[in-house]
Amino acid sequence: MSFPLRIQVAKRTAATAAQLAEIGRRMFHDTYADQNSPEDMAAYEAATFGPEIQLAELQDPDIVFLVAYMVQEAVGYAKLKLHSTLGLDPAKTPEDRLEIERLYVAEDWIGTGLGAALMRRAIEEARQQGSRAVVLGVWEKNERARTFYQRFGFKQIGEHTFTIGSDVQNDLILRKGL
Repeated sequence: MSFPLRIQVAKRTAATAAQLAEIGRRMFHDTYADQNSPEDMAAYEAATFGPEIQLAELQDPDIVFLVAYMVQEAVGYAKLKLHSTLGLDPAKTPEDRLEIERLYVAEDWIGTGLGAALMRRAIEEARQQGSRAVVLGVWEKNERARTFYQRFGFKQIGEHTFTIGSDVQNDLILRKGL
């Protein structure tokens, strides 16, 4: 991207938590509201995107938020979790891995390269943290996201359930070695 884009690690403050709560809820809603019931969306958003929830996540040393700013406006973000066990076989020795728990771009910025810039920065963060792999879960019905992750070399290694409100959905677990 050739815009004045900044991607930075989020500050661990109450003001940042309020901002993450607002953009997280809005971007999640824009992405999934047309495929889920209003009741399930409201329940998930209330349980996931409150400012106090975001502040607790910001204060967790194993969680890193990357926020993409265009000028002063937050236009995307990624939530990263260090030392993830997503998709690990309990019988195998765990590897140090980073999980991309969320990667969202504001609706107006989809298709501009912003998502790719966030992904590259997330992979860079994984390398800086000494991770050997990056993992993530993606809804099996989110074809656009699945295609995006495949372009970055992610391969399916399993599946797990993901609940939005009362709706239990199937997520594919993807992995990319570093």
